[in-house]
Amino acid sequence: MQQNNIAETLIGAVVVVVAVAFLAFGYYRTGSGRLSGYEVNAKLAKVDGLSVGTDVRLAGIKIGSVSSLNLDPKTYLATVHMSIRDDIKIPADSSVLVTSAGFLGSPYLSITPGGDDKMMAAGGYFENAQGSIDMMNLVGRFANGSSLTNQPPPAKPKPVPGKAPDPGPGP
Repeated sequence: MQQNNIAETLIGAVVVVVAVAFLAFGYYRTGSGRLSGYEVNAKLAKVDGLSVGTDVRLAGIKIGSVSSLNLDPKTYLATVHMSIRDDIKIPADSSVLVTSAGFLGSPYLSITPGGDDKMMAAGGYFENAQGSIDMMNLVGRFANGSSLTNQPPPAKPKPVPGKAPDPGPGP
């Protein structure tokens, strides 16, 4: 009986060690761990789908993550704080936009590097930033045949009373 309890205890310990190793592997392999780095910021009109931990990518490669989101009560713009790896320097004239991996993919922030020799300082803000696009609204407008702008169609010229309408250019 004593021999059986020792075997069960050892097997249980091996299962626990394998489970912890699996969780640690998944945690580090997926980049879920907090990245050490410097912070950059962006002010965006819409941040639909973004949350703390959302990927920040450059050329499709994860270089950071969203560390926090705040609403500026004066401008009603969302301030996105991003933690970027220390070994990645971003040109000061770079732009950032909210995009997604495919039509139904999860959103992420995509950085397009600029050509400036000056690099963005820690705590700096992106000057060019584009928030998320409401895809369901676009699909609905396309399906209904609506205009993609919020502007009314151009007005047709009104005929002048007493004057025959212009037949247009001749043959």
